[in-house]
Amino acid sequence: MISPRIRALYGAGGAVYATKEAAFTMFILMFYTQVMGLDGSITGLIISLSLIWDAVSDPLVGAWSDRSRSKYGRRHPFLYASIIPLGLGFYGLFSPPESFIGSNVLLGGWLLFWSLWIRTFITTFAVPHLALSAEITSDYHQRSQVLGARLAFMFIFTVGLPAVGLLYIFAETGGVDGRFELGNYPIYGGLSCLVIWVMGTASTVGTRRYAVTPDRTPDSLPQRITLLSLLNDLLLTFKNRNFRLILGYEIAAMISYGAIATLNMLVWTYYWEFSAMEVSMILAIPSLLAVGLVMITLGPLTRRFQKNRLLQLSIMGLILNCLWLYPLRFMDWLPANGTLTIFILNFLFMMFFMYLFLLRAINTQSIIADITDEHELDHGTRQEGGFFATTNFTAKLASVFGPVYGGVALDFINLEAGALPGEVPQATLDGLAYAMGLGALPALFVAYYFVTHIKVGQEDVEQIQARIKERRANAQ
Repeated sequence: MISPRIRALYGAGGAVYATKEAAFTMFILMFYTQVMGLDGSITGLIISLSLIWDAVSDPLVGAWSDRSRSKYGRRHPFLYASIIPLGLGFYGLFSPPESFIGSNVLLGGWLLFWSLWIRTFITTFAVPHLALSAEITSDYHQRSQVLGARLAFMFIFTVGLPAVGLLYIFAETGGVDGRFELGNYPIYGGLSCLVIWVMGTASTVGTRRYAVTPDRTPDSLPQRITLLSLLNDLLLTFKNRNFRLILGYEIAAMISYGAIATLNMLVWTYYWEFSAMEVSMILAIPSLLAVGLVMITLGPLTRRFQKNRLLQLSIMGLILNCLWLYPLRFMDWLPANGTLTIFILNFLFMMFFMYLFLLRAINTQSIIADITDEHELDHGTRQEGGFFATTNFTAKLASVFGPVYGGVALDFINLEAGALPGEVPQATLDGLAYAMGLGALPALFVAYYFVTHIKVGQEDVEQIQARIKERRANAQ
């Protein structure tokens, strides 16, 4: 049984990845386009290029950590080496020189450099950290609890960090909206750096007892690490049918998420005309409630339903949640912006979305941990890093769609740089809402199709683990 303390210490590492998500989904597009004046399509293209590098580096780092033979374990050397440079990267990202304003070349180069820097070190931290979950416990239910702690921290900081920023850093002062003030963004970069250093260190040091797991080290793997050997390890993961279905589902789900995450801040700012304080409340409070609800309901739900069934229910819920709020506005059944009703409805929309998305993410990663057992039985090697990293690779490759789609959508609907809420034409606002729906909903239906074909249950996993233990005992 994994103690709540260990779950919390391991989960704290989720805040590291969340800091990157918060920056790139909530602020980068607005900062570089609306504040710094970088062209929307160029911004989306640069973010997408960095995502491609992120996606390519993930499986290589995962396979590398699988083959690591350090006396400090397979995962922890990567964690220790990542924390300091990763934190510094966020300050650089939000601190371009003022002299770069108006230059697509200089601004684009600055954004590309720091995006690549951050995504490199987030990979060397997040992928080994995620793989560590399968080494901490092999229990069918405990895996969901451990990964649930990581994702709880991740979701809390993904929304909580921007919420704190909007409330205290980007708050309106003297009638000026702080989101459009250049000098506020380096402060947010410094806050992100602090979160990385504190939470990353706590998680890495707190889980050091799991750094050495000789019984799980695949002795059959060659000691020499080459690019060809890493690629062969990764290709081996595709032989698992359930894993291939997971990848198809994850690609579709992340295409949908990428569109929503990219456009959310702009929709709240212009379409619903929420202030920075209101956005911070819609970000933080529903998400905290959703995390609490997931932690309360996860145990009963996993005992009542198999993990693949919970995936199906989560995706269907996300589809239904996309089909009520914006259609009500299009049919003119909602009151004007600025009313309490509008705030409450967006509050509920966000709470449902976060609950369902977190529930599906926990079960996805828990199924992947179970698949690593199936892989060991079939091939005699443990490749937790390879499986999780390959999933990250496909998810991030799919999420390239979000920034590209968002940047092109902004240019297409003609949302001008520097435009203030209340001054945008209604046709542009409608186009922003349609762009959100068209980017999110079709991909969710595709995700649901893949999820219905995933077959892996508790009985299967327990039989696989029993056969692995028997084989190890015979080998000894």
